[in-house]
Amino acid sequence: MPGKRSQQNLSATTGSETGLARSGRLYVVAVPIGDPDDLTIRAIRILKTVDIIASEDPQVTQRLLSHHQIERRVISYGPYNLKEKVEVLLQRLRQGATVALVSDCGSPLIADPGHLLVAAAHANHIPVIPVPGPSAVIAALSTTGLPCDSFFFLGHLPNNPARILRCLTNALKRDVPTMVFCTATSVVCALRVLIRLAPRRRIVVACDLTRANERILSGTARRISQDLTGIQGQDMTLIVAGEKGR
Repeated sequence: MPGKRSQQNLSATTGSETGLARSGRLYVVAVPIGDPDDLTIRAIRILKTVDIIASEDPQVTQRLLSHHQIERRVISYGPYNLKEKVEVLLQRLRQGATVALVSDCGSPLIADPGHLLVAAAHANHIPVIPVPGPSAVIAALSTTGLPCDSFFFLGHLPNNPARILRCLTNALKRDVPTMVFCTATSVVCALRVLIRLAPRRRIVVACDLTRANERILSGTARRISQDLTGIQGQDMTLIVAGEKGR
């Protein structure tokens, strides 16, 4: 049975969703990173009731909505003309519309441009309400077996070999795990660098998490390079153990 404080927190949350009927609200909604059934019950309810869904990739979002039999207006938010799109959404929010901000996958603002809209909403005193759920960062970390009390997240690994070298050189100096999103091309380059710089360091590569072809590879960079042969994964997350966790 929840305590008094928990009941108060629940009331506050409910009020944030239902007690602002005359003002616009911006919901920051996490969506699945692969398996569409990972969408939370609360997220489904919010997506069914908002006036507008602002999506990083409307086509991907439409497929998710269709899977859950949700019919709502979806507009593009990114990657181009963001300032103009923010202004349009702000105008609707000022008029009292409810807007759900979603990424193409996972939690908005984590390595995507959602922060511009959220910052603008705060600046205009528009309530911003988180609807948490799937996150590729947390999903990948939970599979590593590495100490994860703290970690360093780099976002997307660049495709430039010189910048990859610089990023990984810094990662190898940290005491905590470093994680980065990769493409199939950049992860190959990264593993080559790690084979040369830290052949014994423990590495984890998570491929297409929560999808049918999910693979989680753990070991040295050389071992993982061998295991990656033939894998056609599109979304990859590289985790490099820290000095204390290797």
